[in-house]
Amino acid sequence: MNGAEAMVRCLQEEGVTTIFGIPGVAIAPFYEAIYNQDSIRHILVRQEQAAGHAASGYARISRRPGVCVTSSGPGATNLITALATAYADSIPLVAITGQVNSALLGRDVFQEADMRGATSSFVKYSYLVKNADDIPKVFREAFFIANTGRKGPVLIDIPCDVQAQKLEKAFRYPQTVDIRGYKPTAKGNKSQMDKVIETINKSKKPLICAGGGVILGNAEQEIRTFCEKFSIPLVSTMMGIGVMPKKHPLYFGMLGNNGKPYANKAVSNADLLIIVGARVADRAVPKPDALEQRLKVIHIDVDSAEIGKNLGPTIPLVGDAKLIFQELLDADIHVETESWIQTLEEIKKSTVDTRVFSDKLVNPMTLVTTLSEKMDDDGIYVADVGQNQLWSADNYIMKNGRFLTTGGMGTMGYSIPASIGAKCAAPDKQVVTVAGDGAFQMSMYELATIAVNKLPMKLIVVKNRYLGLVREHQEKVYHGHYSGVALYDYPKYDKLAESYDMEYFHVDSNEALPDALDRFLACGRAALMVCDVDSSDKTK
Repeated sequence: MNGAEAMVRCLQEEGVTTIFGIPGVAIAPFYEAIYNQDSIRHILVRQEQAAGHAASGYARISRRPGVCVTSSGPGATNLITALATAYADSIPLVAITGQVNSALLGRDVFQEADMRGATSSFVKYSYLVKNADDIPKVFREAFFIANTGRKGPVLIDIPCDVQAQKLEKAFRYPQTVDIRGYKPTAKGNKSQMDKVIETINKSKKPLICAGGGVILGNAEQEIRTFCEKFSIPLVSTMMGIGVMPKKHPLYFGMLGNNGKPYANKAVSNADLLIIVGARVADRAVPKPDALEQRLKVIHIDVDSAEIGKNLGPTIPLVGDAKLIFQELLDADIHVETESWIQTLEEIKKSTVDTRVFSDKLVNPMTLVTTLSEKMDDDGIYVADVGQNQLWSADNYIMKNGRFLTTGGMGTMGYSIPASIGAKCAAPDKQVVTVAGDGAFQMSMYELATIAVNKLPMKLIVVKNRYLGLVREHQEKVYHGHYSGVALYDYPKYDKLAESYDMEYFHVDSNEALPDALDRFLACGRAALMVCDVDSSDKTK
Protein backbone atom coordinates (compact mmCIF):
# COMPACT_ATOMS: atom_id res chain seq x y z
CA MET A 1 0.00 0.00 0.00
CA ASN A 2 1.29 3.45 -0.86
CA GLY A 3 0.47 6.73 0.83
CA ALA A 4 -2.33 7.64 -1.56
CA GLU A 5 -4.01 4.29 -1.06
CA ALA A 6 -3.65 4.75 2.68
CA MET A 7 -5.35 8.14 2.39
CA VAL A 8 -8.33 6.57 0.65
CA ARG A 9 -8.45 3.78 3.21
CA CYS A 10 -8.50 6.38 6.01
CA LEU A 11 -11.46 8.14 4.42
CA GLN A 12 -13.26 4.82 4.14
CA GLU A 13 -12.54 4.09 7.80
CA GLU A 14 -14.14 7.45 8.67
CA GLY A 15 -17.25 6.52 6.68
CA VAL A 16 -16.67 9.20 4.05
CA THR A 17 -18.77 8.58 0.92
CA THR A 18 -18.53 11.95 -0.88
CA ILE A 19 -15.63 14.35 -1.43
CA PHE A 20 -15.37 17.57 -3.42
CA GLY A 21 -12.32 18.73 -5.32
CA ILE A 22 -10.19 19.39 -8.37
CA PRO A 23 -7.16 17.24 -9.29
CA GLY A 24 -3.67 18.38 -10.21
CA VAL A 25 -0.24 16.82 -10.60
CA ALA A 26 0.65 17.27 -6.91
CA ILE A 27 -2.43 15.32 -5.83
CA ALA A 28 -2.49 12.89 -8.79
CA PRO A 29 -1.45 9.78 -6.79
CA PHE A 30 -4.48 10.29 -4.54
CA TYR A 31 -6.77 10.60 -7.56
CA GLU A 32 -5.32 7.36 -8.93
CA ALA A 33 -6.24 5.69 -5.66
CA ILE A 34 -9.74 7.19 -5.83
CA TYR A 35 -10.08 5.81 -9.37
CA ASN A 36 -9.35 2.30 -8.13
CA GLN A 37 -12.19 2.13 -5.59
CA ASP A 38 -15.97 2.55 -5.70
CA SER A 39 -17.10 3.47 -2.19
CA ILE A 40 -16.22 7.19 -2.31
CA ARG A 41 -17.90 9.52 -4.80
CA HIS A 42 -15.82 12.40 -6.10
CA ILE A 43 -17.65 15.58 -7.15
CA LEU A 44 -15.57 17.65 -9.54
CA VAL A 45 -16.19 21.34 -8.89
CA ARG A 46 -15.10 24.14 -11.21
CA GLN A 47 -13.04 26.17 -8.73
CA GLU A 48 -11.35 25.13 -5.50
CA GLN A 49 -13.15 27.63 -3.28
CA ALA A 50 -16.36 25.88 -4.30
CA ALA A 51 -14.92 22.57 -3.10
CA GLY A 52 -14.59 24.02 0.39
CA HIS A 53 -18.07 25.57 0.40
CA ALA A 54 -19.59 22.36 -0.96
CA ALA A 55 -17.87 20.35 1.77
CA SER A 56 -19.25 22.89 4.26
CA GLY A 57 -22.82 22.46 3.01
CA TYR A 58 -22.36 18.70 3.12
CA ALA A 59 -21.05 18.84 6.70
CA ARG A 60 -23.89 21.01 7.94
CA ILE A 61 -26.59 18.70 6.59
CA SER A 62 -24.89 15.35 7.23
CA ARG A 63 -23.61 16.55 10.64
CA ARG A 64 -20.27 14.90 9.85
CA PRO A 65 -17.00 16.48 8.65
CA GLY A 66 -17.00 17.43 4.99
CA VAL A 67 -13.96 16.61 2.85
CA CYS A 68 -12.42 18.74 0.09
CA VAL A 69 -9.32 18.03 -2.02
CA THR A 70 -7.11 20.31 -4.11
CA SER A 71 -3.69 20.32 -5.70
CA SER A 72 -0.75 22.51 -4.67
CA GLY A 73 -0.02 26.20 -5.34
CA PRO A 74 -3.01 28.15 -6.67
CA GLY A 75 -5.24 25.11 -6.28
CA ALA A 76 -4.56 25.14 -2.57
CA THR A 77 -4.57 28.92 -2.11
CA ASN A 78 -7.94 29.15 -3.86
CA LEU A 79 -9.29 27.08 -0.98
CA ILE A 80 -8.27 29.55 1.72
CA THR A 81 -11.43 31.68 1.57
CA ALA A 82 -13.59 28.60 2.04
CA LEU A 83 -11.47 27.51 5.01
CA ALA A 84 -11.77 30.97 6.57
CA THR A 85 -15.53 30.84 6.02
CA ALA A 86 -15.80 27.42 7.68
CA TYR A 87 -13.56 28.52 10.55
CA ALA A 88 -15.67 31.60 11.27
CA ASP A 89 -18.86 29.50 11.30
CA SER A 90 -17.30 26.52 13.15
CA ILE A 91 -17.98 24.02 10.36
CA PRO A 92 -16.06 20.70 10.56
CA LEU A 93 -13.99 20.17 7.41
CA VAL A 94 -10.97 18.07 6.51
CA ALA A 95 -9.09 19.77 3.66
CA ILE A 96 -6.51 17.68 1.80
CA THR A 97 -4.02 19.62 -0.32
CA GLY A 98 -1.32 18.19 -2.54
CA GLN A 99 2.17 19.60 -2.15
CA VAL A 100 5.40 19.57 -4.18
CA ASN A 101 7.92 16.80 -3.51
CA SER A 102 9.44 16.86 -0.03
CA ALA A 103 12.98 17.46 -1.34
CA LEU A 104 11.81 20.64 -3.07
CA LEU A 105 10.05 22.26 -0.11
CA GLY A 106 11.31 25.75 0.62
CA ARG A 107 12.90 26.27 -2.79
CA ASP A 108 10.07 28.29 -4.36
CA VAL A 109 9.58 25.70 -7.08
CA PHE A 110 6.64 25.60 -9.48
CA GLN A 111 3.30 25.70 -7.64
CA GLU A 112 4.78 25.55 -4.16
CA ALA A 113 2.84 27.36 -1.46
CA ASP A 114 3.33 27.17 2.29
CA MET A 115 -0.20 26.12 3.17
CA ARG A 116 0.44 25.59 6.85
CA GLY A 117 1.68 29.15 7.15
CA ALA A 118 -0.95 30.59 4.83
CA THR A 119 -3.87 29.02 6.71
CA SER A 120 -2.64 29.32 10.30
CA SER A 121 -5.32 31.89 11.15
CA PHE A 122 -8.15 29.94 9.52
CA VAL A 123 -7.85 26.33 10.65
CA LYS A 124 -8.07 24.54 13.98
CA TYR A 125 -4.91 22.63 13.15
CA SER A 126 -2.76 21.72 10.16
CA TYR A 127 -0.44 18.88 9.21
CA LEU A 128 2.44 18.55 6.75
CA VAL A 129 2.84 14.81 6.24
CA LYS A 130 6.47 13.75 5.80
CA ASN A 131 6.18 9.97 6.06
CA ALA A 132 3.54 7.68 4.56
CA ASP A 133 3.44 5.61 7.75
CA ASP A 134 2.10 8.66 9.59
CA ILE A 135 -0.99 8.94 7.38
CA PRO A 136 -3.41 6.80 9.48
CA LYS A 137 -2.58 8.69 12.67
CA VAL A 138 -2.78 12.09 10.95
CA PHE A 139 -6.17 11.38 9.36
CA ARG A 140 -7.65 9.97 12.56
CA GLU A 141 -6.54 13.03 14.50
CA ALA A 142 -7.70 15.42 11.78
CA PHE A 143 -11.26 14.09 11.80
CA PHE A 144 -11.31 14.05 15.59
CA ILE A 145 -10.11 17.64 15.91
CA ALA A 146 -12.46 18.90 13.19
CA ASN A 147 -15.55 17.40 14.83
CA THR A 148 -14.94 17.92 18.56
CA GLY A 149 -14.95 20.94 20.83
CA ARG A 150 -15.61 24.04 18.80
CA LYS A 151 -15.76 22.42 15.38
CA GLY A 152 -13.79 23.72 12.43
CA PRO A 153 -11.53 22.98 9.46
CA VAL A 154 -8.32 20.94 9.65
CA LEU A 155 -5.72 20.97 6.87
CA ILE A 156 -3.66 17.99 5.72
CA ASP A 157 -0.89 19.09 3.33
CA ILE A 158 0.78 16.08 1.76
CA PRO A 159 3.70 16.11 -0.71
CA CYS A 160 3.36 14.18 -3.93
CA ASP A 161 6.25 11.84 -3.13
CA VAL A 162 4.73 10.92 0.25
CA GLN A 163 1.53 9.94 -1.56
CA ALA A 164 3.57 7.62 -3.79
CA GLN A 165 5.74 6.29 -0.96
CA LYS A 166 5.17 2.69 0.18
CA LEU A 167 4.19 2.13 3.80
CA GLU A 168 6.80 0.20 5.73
CA LYS A 169 4.36 -0.76 8.48
CA ALA A 170 1.09 -2.65 8.08
CA PHE A 171 -1.87 -0.25 7.75
CA ARG A 172 -3.68 0.17 11.05
CA TYR A 173 -6.28 2.85 11.61
CA PRO A 174 -6.26 4.10 15.22
CA GLN A 175 -9.48 3.45 17.12
CA THR A 176 -8.79 6.08 19.77
CA VAL A 177 -7.19 9.52 19.82
CA ASP A 178 -5.03 10.94 22.58
CA ILE A 179 -3.63 14.37 21.74
CA ARG A 180 -1.60 16.09 24.43
CA GLY A 181 -3.01 19.52 25.11
CA TYR A 182 -6.29 18.92 23.27
CA LYS A 183 -8.94 17.76 25.74
CA PRO A 184 -12.23 19.49 24.80
CA THR A 185 -14.69 19.80 27.67
CA ALA A 186 -18.10 18.19 27.14
CA LYS A 187 -19.78 18.07 30.54
CA GLY A 188 -20.45 21.28 32.43
CA ASN A 189 -18.67 21.93 35.72
CA LYS A 190 -21.01 20.98 38.59
CA SER A 191 -20.49 24.12 40.68
CA GLN A 192 -21.10 26.28 37.62
CA MET A 193 -24.20 24.23 36.76
CA ASP A 194 -25.51 24.88 40.28
CA LYS A 195 -24.96 28.61 39.81
CA VAL A 196 -26.78 28.51 36.47
CA ILE A 197 -29.80 26.80 38.05
CA GLU A 198 -29.82 29.21 41.00
CA THR A 199 -29.61 32.24 38.69
CA ILE A 200 -32.44 30.99 36.47
CA ASN A 201 -34.64 30.42 39.53
CA LYS A 202 -34.00 33.97 40.75
CA SER A 203 -34.86 35.55 37.42
CA LYS A 204 -38.21 37.08 36.52
CA LYS A 205 -37.58 37.66 32.82
CA PRO A 206 -35.18 34.99 31.49
CA LEU A 207 -34.37 34.81 27.78
CA ILE A 208 -32.30 32.31 25.79
CA CYS A 209 -30.17 33.50 22.88
CA ALA A 210 -29.39 30.50 20.67
CA GLY A 211 -26.52 30.61 18.17
CA GLY A 212 -25.17 28.35 15.48
CA GLY A 213 -23.34 26.25 18.06
CA VAL A 214 -26.69 24.81 19.16
CA ILE A 215 -27.26 23.35 15.69
CA LEU A 216 -23.64 22.26 15.29
CA GLY A 217 -23.92 20.49 18.65
CA ASN A 218 -27.18 18.74 17.67
CA ALA A 219 -28.85 20.36 20.68
CA GLU A 220 -31.94 21.84 19.02
CA GLN A 221 -34.38 19.36 20.52
CA GLU A 222 -32.96 19.61 24.04
CA ILE A 223 -33.15 23.41 24.07
CA ARG A 224 -36.61 23.42 22.52
CA THR A 225 -37.82 20.96 25.15
CA PHE A 226 -36.16 23.03 27.90
CA CYS A 227 -37.96 26.18 26.74
CA GLU A 228 -41.29 24.36 26.58
CA LYS A 229 -40.90 22.64 29.97
CA PHE A 230 -40.03 25.82 31.87
CA SER A 231 -41.81 28.37 29.59
CA ILE A 232 -38.65 30.31 28.81
CA PRO A 233 -38.68 32.39 25.59
CA LEU A 234 -35.94 32.25 22.97
CA VAL A 235 -34.34 34.51 20.37
CA SER A 236 -31.63 33.47 17.93
CA THR A 237 -28.68 34.86 16.07
CA MET A 238 -28.66 34.51 12.28
CA MET A 239 -26.68 31.27 12.51
CA GLY A 240 -29.13 30.02 15.12
CA ILE A 241 -32.15 30.25 12.83
CA GLY A 242 -33.74 26.82 12.96
CA VAL A 243 -33.30 26.07 16.65
CA MET A 244 -37.02 26.74 16.97
CA PRO A 245 -39.75 27.00 14.29
CA LYS A 246 -40.67 30.57 13.46
CA LYS A 247 -44.31 30.17 14.52
CA HIS A 248 -43.48 28.56 17.88
CA PRO A 249 -45.14 30.62 20.66
CA LEU A 250 -41.85 30.87 22.59
CA TYR A 251 -39.77 32.07 19.64
CA PHE A 252 -39.30 35.83 19.40
CA GLY A 253 -37.18 36.17 16.31
CA MET A 254 -33.63 36.91 15.25
CA LEU A 255 -31.85 39.65 17.16
CA GLY A 256 -29.29 42.12 15.86
CA ASN A 257 -28.92 45.08 13.52
CA ASN A 258 -30.88 43.30 10.82
CA GLY A 259 -33.07 41.19 13.07
CA LYS A 260 -36.57 41.71 14.37
CA PRO A 261 -37.04 44.86 16.46
CA TYR A 262 -39.13 42.87 18.94
CA ALA A 263 -36.25 40.40 19.41
CA ASN A 264 -33.93 43.27 20.31
CA LYS A 265 -36.58 44.68 22.65
CA ALA A 266 -36.86 41.27 24.29
CA VAL A 267 -33.12 41.39 25.06
CA SER A 268 -33.45 44.98 26.35
CA ASN A 269 -36.27 44.02 28.71
CA ALA A 270 -34.84 40.74 30.02
CA ASP A 271 -33.18 40.44 33.42
CA LEU A 272 -31.27 37.26 32.47
CA LEU A 273 -29.78 36.43 29.08
CA ILE A 274 -28.71 32.81 28.56
CA ILE A 275 -26.36 32.75 25.56
CA VAL A 276 -25.85 29.28 24.07
CA GLY A 277 -23.42 28.52 21.24
CA ALA A 278 -22.97 32.13 20.13
CA ARG A 279 -20.23 34.71 20.47
CA VAL A 280 -22.80 37.54 20.15
CA ALA A 281 -20.68 39.69 17.85
CA ASP A 282 -21.35 43.21 16.60
CA ARG A 283 -24.18 42.29 14.21
CA ALA A 284 -26.13 40.73 17.10
CA VAL A 285 -25.36 43.16 19.94
CA PRO A 286 -23.92 46.49 18.73
CA LYS A 287 -23.33 47.88 22.28
CA PRO A 288 -22.52 44.96 24.58
CA ASP A 289 -21.03 47.15 27.35
CA ALA A 290 -24.37 48.81 28.05
CA LEU A 291 -26.15 45.46 28.05
CA GLU A 292 -23.85 43.62 30.45
CA GLN A 293 -24.16 46.44 33.00
CA ARG A 294 -27.94 46.09 33.06
CA LEU A 295 -28.65 42.34 33.18
CA LYS A 296 -27.15 39.03 34.21
CA VAL A 297 -25.56 36.86 31.54
CA ILE A 298 -25.05 33.10 31.48
CA HIS A 299 -22.77 32.16 28.60
CA ILE A 300 -22.66 28.49 27.57
CA ASP A 301 -20.20 27.38 24.91
CA VAL A 302 -18.04 24.37 24.14
CA ASP A 303 -15.09 26.71 23.46
CA SER A 304 -13.89 28.64 26.50
CA ALA A 305 -12.25 31.21 24.21
CA GLU A 306 -15.67 32.25 22.90
CA ILE A 307 -17.13 32.95 26.32
CA GLY A 308 -17.04 36.63 27.16
CA LYS A 309 -15.35 37.55 23.89
CA ASN A 310 -17.95 40.24 23.17
CA LEU A 311 -20.30 40.23 26.15
CA GLY A 312 -18.97 39.71 29.67
CA PRO A 313 -20.78 36.83 31.41
CA THR A 314 -21.99 36.79 35.00
CA ILE A 315 -21.66 33.01 34.88
CA PRO A 316 -19.47 31.25 32.29
CA LEU A 317 -20.18 27.58 31.60
CA VAL A 318 -17.95 25.54 29.29
CA GLY A 319 -19.39 22.38 27.81
CA ASP A 320 -21.43 20.65 25.13
CA ALA A 321 -24.85 22.29 24.79
CA LYS A 322 -26.64 18.99 24.23
CA LEU A 323 -25.23 17.42 27.40
CA ILE A 324 -25.73 20.56 29.47
CA PHE A 325 -29.40 20.94 28.54
CA GLN A 326 -30.05 17.25 29.02
CA GLU A 327 -28.90 17.81 32.59
CA LEU A 328 -30.85 21.06 32.98
CA LEU A 329 -34.05 19.30 31.89
CA ASP A 330 -33.84 17.20 35.07
CA ALA A 331 -32.84 20.12 37.30
CA ASP A 332 -35.01 21.68 40.00
CA ILE A 333 -35.97 24.77 38.02
CA HIS A 334 -39.06 26.75 38.96
CA VAL A 335 -39.51 30.11 37.31
CA GLU A 336 -42.73 32.02 36.70
CA THR A 337 -42.71 33.60 33.23
CA GLU A 338 -46.37 34.01 32.29
CA SER A 339 -46.41 37.81 32.63
CA TRP A 340 -42.96 38.03 30.94
CA ILE A 341 -44.15 36.10 27.90
CA GLN A 342 -47.32 38.20 27.77
CA THR A 343 -45.15 41.34 27.75
CA LEU A 344 -43.08 39.94 24.86
CA GLU A 345 -46.22 39.09 22.90
CA GLU A 346 -47.49 42.65 23.36
CA ILE A 347 -44.13 44.04 22.21
CA LYS A 348 -44.26 41.78 19.16
CA LYS A 349 -47.80 42.82 18.24
CA SER A 350 -47.00 46.52 18.66
CA THR A 351 -43.84 46.43 16.55
CA VAL A 352 -44.44 47.88 13.11
CA ASP A 353 -42.12 47.49 10.14
CA THR A 354 -41.85 50.97 8.65
CA ARG A 355 -39.95 49.96 5.52
CA VAL A 356 -41.63 50.73 2.22
CA PHE A 357 -40.90 48.51 -0.77
CA SER A 358 -41.47 49.30 -4.41
CA ASP A 359 -44.78 48.01 -5.76
CA LYS A 360 -43.47 48.00 -9.32
CA LEU A 361 -41.61 44.71 -9.14
CA VAL A 362 -41.29 41.80 -6.68
CA ASN A 363 -41.29 42.65 -2.98
CA PRO A 364 -38.29 40.72 -1.59
CA MET A 365 -40.02 40.19 1.76
CA THR A 366 -43.01 38.68 -0.01
CA LEU A 367 -40.68 36.53 -2.11
CA VAL A 368 -38.93 34.98 0.90
CA THR A 369 -42.13 34.50 2.90
CA THR A 370 -44.06 32.95 0.02
CA LEU A 371 -41.16 30.75 -1.05
CA SER A 372 -40.46 29.37 2.43
CA GLU A 373 -44.17 28.72 3.04
CA LYS A 374 -44.38 26.76 -0.21
CA MET A 375 -41.19 24.77 0.37
CA ASP A 376 -41.34 21.24 1.73
CA ASP A 377 -41.67 21.00 5.50
CA ASP A 378 -38.10 19.64 5.74
CA GLY A 379 -36.67 21.63 2.84
CA ILE A 380 -33.22 23.23 2.92
CA TYR A 381 -33.01 26.99 2.25
CA VAL A 382 -29.52 28.29 1.43
CA ALA A 383 -29.05 32.06 1.48
CA ASP A 384 -26.05 33.89 0.06
CA VAL A 385 -24.61 37.16 1.41
CA GLY A 386 -25.82 40.71 0.87
CA GLN A 387 -29.33 42.15 0.89
CA ASN A 388 -30.71 38.74 -0.07
CA GLN A 389 -29.27 37.25 3.13
CA LEU A 390 -30.85 39.88 5.35
CA TRP A 391 -34.23 39.63 3.60
CA SER A 392 -34.00 35.85 3.89
CA ALA A 393 -33.08 35.79 7.58
CA ASP A 394 -35.74 38.37 8.37
CA ASN A 395 -38.63 36.70 6.54
CA TYR A 396 -37.84 32.98 6.25
CA ILE A 397 -40.63 30.81 7.67
CA MET A 398 -38.76 28.10 9.57
CA LYS A 399 -40.69 24.84 9.82
CA ASN A 400 -38.71 21.60 10.24
CA GLY A 401 -36.08 22.19 7.57
CA ARG A 402 -32.71 23.92 7.62
CA PHE A 403 -31.56 27.47 6.96
CA LEU A 404 -27.95 27.68 5.78
CA THR A 405 -25.90 30.81 5.29
CA THR A 406 -22.48 32.14 6.26
CA GLY A 407 -22.59 34.58 9.15
CA GLY A 408 -19.09 34.93 10.54
CA MET A 409 -17.17 35.73 7.37
CA GLY A 410 -20.02 36.82 5.09
CA THR A 411 -18.58 35.22 1.96
CA MET A 412 -20.38 36.09 -1.26
CA GLY A 413 -20.65 33.18 -3.68
CA TYR A 414 -21.20 30.70 -0.83
CA SER A 415 -24.73 29.59 -1.62
CA ILE A 416 -24.46 27.65 -4.89
CA PRO A 417 -21.59 25.34 -3.89
CA ALA A 418 -22.97 24.98 -0.35
CA SER A 419 -26.30 23.95 -1.88
CA ILE A 420 -24.51 21.35 -4.00
CA GLY A 421 -22.96 19.90 -0.85
CA ALA A 422 -26.31 19.97 0.96
CA LYS A 423 -28.03 18.19 -1.92
CA CYS A 424 -25.31 15.53 -2.05
CA ALA A 425 -25.76 14.96 1.69
CA ALA A 426 -29.56 14.77 1.45
CA PRO A 427 -30.49 13.86 -2.15
CA ASP A 428 -34.14 13.26 -1.24
CA LYS A 429 -34.65 16.68 0.30
CA GLN A 430 -35.65 19.86 -1.48
CA VAL A 431 -32.77 22.35 -1.72
CA VAL A 432 -33.42 25.96 -2.73
CA THR A 433 -30.68 28.55 -3.20
CA VAL A 434 -31.39 32.28 -2.90
CA ALA A 435 -28.70 34.69 -4.08
CA GLY A 436 -28.46 38.27 -5.25
CA ASP A 437 -27.28 38.83 -8.81
CA GLY A 438 -23.86 39.90 -7.48
CA ALA A 439 -23.38 36.84 -5.26
CA PHE A 440 -24.74 34.54 -7.98
CA GLN A 441 -22.09 35.68 -10.43
CA MET A 442 -19.33 34.86 -7.95
CA SER A 443 -20.00 31.13 -8.27
CA MET A 444 -22.27 30.66 -11.27
CA TYR A 445 -19.58 28.46 -12.87
CA GLU A 446 -20.83 25.74 -10.51
CA LEU A 447 -23.98 25.43 -12.61
CA ALA A 448 -21.82 23.01 -14.61
CA THR A 449 -21.34 20.87 -11.49
CA ILE A 450 -25.11 20.81 -11.02
CA ALA A 451 -25.69 19.84 -14.65
CA VAL A 452 -23.07 17.09 -14.86
CA ASN A 453 -24.25 15.48 -11.62
CA LYS A 454 -27.93 15.92 -12.55
CA LEU A 455 -28.80 17.56 -9.25
CA PRO A 456 -32.45 18.73 -9.34
CA MET A 457 -31.71 21.90 -7.39
CA LYS A 458 -33.64 25.15 -7.43
CA LEU A 459 -31.83 28.50 -7.69
CA ILE A 460 -33.41 31.93 -7.26
CA VAL A 461 -31.62 35.11 -8.28
CA VAL A 462 -32.87 38.27 -6.57
CA LYS A 463 -31.98 40.70 -9.33
CA ASN A 464 -31.63 44.43 -8.79
CA ARG A 465 -28.66 45.02 -11.13
CA TYR A 466 -26.43 46.23 -8.28
CA LEU A 467 -24.23 45.01 -5.48
CA GLY A 468 -27.24 45.91 -3.38
CA LEU A 469 -25.95 46.07 0.17
CA VAL A 470 -22.92 48.14 -0.80
CA ARG A 471 -25.17 50.42 -2.87
CA GLU A 472 -27.43 50.85 0.16
CA HIS A 473 -24.41 51.71 2.33
CA GLN A 474 -23.16 54.22 -0.24
CA GLU A 475 -26.59 55.83 -0.32
CA LYS A 476 -26.73 56.23 3.46
CA VAL A 477 -23.11 57.17 4.14
CA TYR A 478 -21.79 58.66 0.90
CA HIS A 479 -24.86 60.61 -0.25
CA GLY A 480 -25.76 58.29 -3.10
CA HIS A 481 -22.32 58.21 -4.70
CA TYR A 482 -22.68 54.76 -6.27
CA SER A 483 -19.10 53.74 -6.94
CA GLY A 484 -18.29 50.40 -8.55
CA VAL A 485 -21.59 48.70 -7.72
CA ALA A 486 -23.53 48.59 -11.00
CA LEU A 487 -23.96 45.12 -12.53
CA TYR A 488 -26.16 46.27 -15.43
CA ASP A 489 -28.30 43.70 -17.22
CA TYR A 490 -25.83 40.82 -17.40
CA PRO A 491 -25.69 37.89 -17.72
CA LYS A 492 -28.61 36.90 -19.94
CA TYR A 493 -30.12 34.48 -17.47
CA ASP A 494 -32.43 32.73 -19.91
CA LYS A 495 -29.45 31.91 -22.14
CA LEU A 496 -27.41 30.86 -19.12
CA ALA A 497 -30.13 28.46 -17.98
CA GLU A 498 -30.42 27.03 -21.47
CA SER A 499 -26.68 26.47 -21.73
CA TYR A 500 -26.73 24.38 -18.53
CA ASP A 501 -29.95 22.47 -19.35
CA MET A 502 -31.95 24.19 -16.61
CA GLU A 503 -35.60 25.19 -16.62
CA TYR A 504 -35.95 28.97 -16.60
CA PHE A 505 -38.51 31.16 -14.84
CA HIS A 506 -38.79 34.93 -14.66
CA VAL A 507 -40.99 36.97 -12.33
CA ASP A 508 -41.35 40.74 -12.19
CA SER A 509 -44.54 41.21 -10.13
CA ASN A 510 -46.01 40.05 -6.83
CA GLU A 511 -49.16 38.93 -8.61
CA ALA A 512 -47.28 36.42 -10.75
CA LEU A 513 -45.12 35.16 -7.90
CA PRO A 514 -47.26 32.41 -6.27
CA ASP A 515 -48.02 30.55 -9.50
CA ALA A 516 -44.42 30.88 -10.73
CA LEU A 517 -43.07 29.51 -7.45
CA ASP A 518 -45.44 26.54 -7.63
CA ARG A 519 -44.20 25.64 -11.10
CA PHE A 520 -40.59 26.33 -10.15
CA LEU A 521 -40.65 24.08 -7.08
CA ALA A 522 -42.58 21.34 -8.87
CA CYS A 523 -40.07 21.19 -11.72
CA GLY A 524 -38.42 17.77 -11.80
CA ARG A 525 -34.97 19.01 -12.76
CA ALA A 526 -32.60 21.85 -11.98
CA ALA A 527 -34.28 25.22 -12.39
CA LEU A 528 -33.26 28.88 -12.33
CA MET A 529 -35.72 31.64 -11.41
CA VAL A 530 -34.92 35.34 -11.71
CA CYS A 531 -36.99 37.70 -9.56
CA ASP A 532 -36.70 41.38 -10.40
CA VAL A 533 -36.66 43.67 -7.36
CA ASP A 534 -36.28 47.44 -7.26
CA SER A 535 -32.74 48.66 -6.68
CA SER A 536 -34.08 51.15 -4.12
CA ASP A 537 -35.49 48.41 -1.85
CA LYS A 538 -33.77 48.52 1.54
CA THR A 539 -32.98 46.09 4.33
CA LYS A 540 -33.05 47.87 7.71
